[in-house]
Amino acid sequence: MTDRHRIATVPPSAPHRAERSAEGIVRDATAIVRPRPQRRIQYIAQCYRRPMPIPTTAAVSPRSLLRDDVYRALRDAIVDGTFEPGERLRDQELEAWLGVSRTPIREALLRLARVGLVTAKPGRATIVTPSTTKSVSDAQQIAASMHELATRLAGPSVTPESLDAMEAANAAFARALERTDVERALEADDAFHAVLTRLSGNGMIDDVLEQATPLIRRAERQRFGSLAGRESVEQHRAIVERLRERDVEGAAALSRENWMTLDRHLHEEEEG
Repeated sequence: MTDRHRIATVPPSAPHRAERSAEGIVRDATAIVRPRPQRRIQYIAQCYRRPMPIPTTAAVSPRSLLRDDVYRALRDAIVDGTFEPGERLRDQELEAWLGVSRTPIREALLRLARVGLVTAKPGRATIVTPSTTKSVSDAQQIAASMHELATRLAGPSVTPESLDAMEAANAAFARALERTDVERALEADDAFHAVLTRLSGNGMIDDVLEQATPLIRRAERQRFGSLAGRESVEQHRAIVERLRERDVEGAAALSRENWMTLDRHLHEEEEG
């Protein structure tokens, strides 16, 4: 008789013993069936020739870590290329990196699957989804429409202060482009457009953009590491100028054009 059977078997003649030690039996049986976290990590690492790359960013304290924090950490690791297309994402190693239980990790992976950044199948490995021209183009069209709408809704509410904030963000964007600092350029670009999405007063716009923007940002990093489409700086300036002139429709049209720039580059790359 194995140790596992010996622990799980209770003599019929001793019901009081079964009642008294039930919790201990479950605990001991669980310890045998389920290896400790460190052993699980070692086992998974042995199953594959190349271990999953672990981001160098520090784990957030479990006490303050929310589901959204786990999602953002995984999303950013995919967008910035730490987790490359085709990479297997293993729960045990993600637990070790993030310092959280499997539940928020699985929830985050399901959200990433809905966005299109990973492919997750029950009982099978979760894999980083390769970027395709079609998926990026689809996301680009949605993002362009949302930013056009945000500009149209925000136009009547813009103030000199908000326009100054947009100009400051665009200046930071231009400086980052000159240094070929992709990370800072994308942050500044986000800050520029965030002024209008915030002033739009429509929370659904941000919800939709949360789905589309990561696909676009990943494509920008992969295909345009040097951020060759520097016409965005001039497009940003034109948007601000239209808003100062109270030409809301003109600014909205420019916002759409600005977000369709990558789509044009994608198709030019395909044809070339």
